[in-house]
Amino acid sequence: MFIARALLALAYPVLAHLAGARGDGTLAALALGDLVLIVLLEPLLRGRAWAWALALAAGAGLWRLAGSAQATLPLLLVPVVVVALVAWMFGRTLGAGRVPLITRIVAALEGCAPEALAPPLRRYTRALTVGWAVLLAVLALANLALAAVAVPGGLLDGLGRTPPVAVTRAQWSWFANALGYGVVGGAFVGEYLLRKRLFPGRYHSFADFLHRLARLGPAFWRELLRG
Repeated sequence: MFIARALLALAYPVLAHLAGARGDGTLAALALGDLVLIVLLEPLLRGRAWAWALALAAGAGLWRLAGSAQATLPLLLVPVVVVALVAWMFGRTLGAGRVPLITRIVAALEGCAPEALAPPLRRYTRALTVGWAVLLAVLALANLALAAVAVPGGLLDGLGRTPPVAVTRAQWSWFANALGYGVVGGAFVGEYLLRKRLFPGRYHSFADFLHRLARLGPAFWRELLRG
C-alpha cells in the first residue's frame, strides 16, 4: 500500500504540471483523480462500500469537469491548500504546553521521551519546527500569489480582472509542481547536514537517517499527524 501511495504521489505533480502548462482539462481531471485515490486508497483496498461510492461519485464529477472551461482551476489551489495545511501542522505544535513536531520525531529517533532530550537538542528541534512552519507558510503564499496572477486562467483572470503583474500558466506550474518541492527537498537535505555537524555521531549517512525515519513505522506517523 505504501508503494502504491508513493507512486500516486509521484504521479500527481507530473500530471498537474502537464495539465497546468497545457491547459488540458482531461489531464487536470486525471491529476485530481490521482489525489482522490491517494486519500481513499486504503478503504478502497479494504472493500469499504462508502469509499467505492465516494470514488465513483468523484469519478463522475471529474468526468464532467474534464470538459469544462474551468477544469484546471482547482489545480491552482491544490498546492496552496496542501502546503498551508502542512505549515499549520508544524505551527500548531508550537503553542504553550505542546511538544514541537520535530522534537517528537527526534525523541522517537533517539528512543526517549521528548523531555529527556538534551537541552541544546530540544532548543534546536523547536527552532527547526518554527523554521519549517515559516518556510512552508511562505511557499503557500507564493503559490497563492502566482496562482492569482497566472494568465490565462489564473484566479484574477478567471474573475475578469487584469493582474498588476502576470506570469504564464507554465511558469506558475513549474513553481507549484516542481520548484516548490525542490525547495522543500533541498531544505530537508541541508538541515540533515547541519544537524550532523551540530550533533555528530547520530547517523552514519543520509541513507541511514532516512532508514531510521522509515523504521518509526506507519503507526508513529499516523499518531504524529493526529496529535
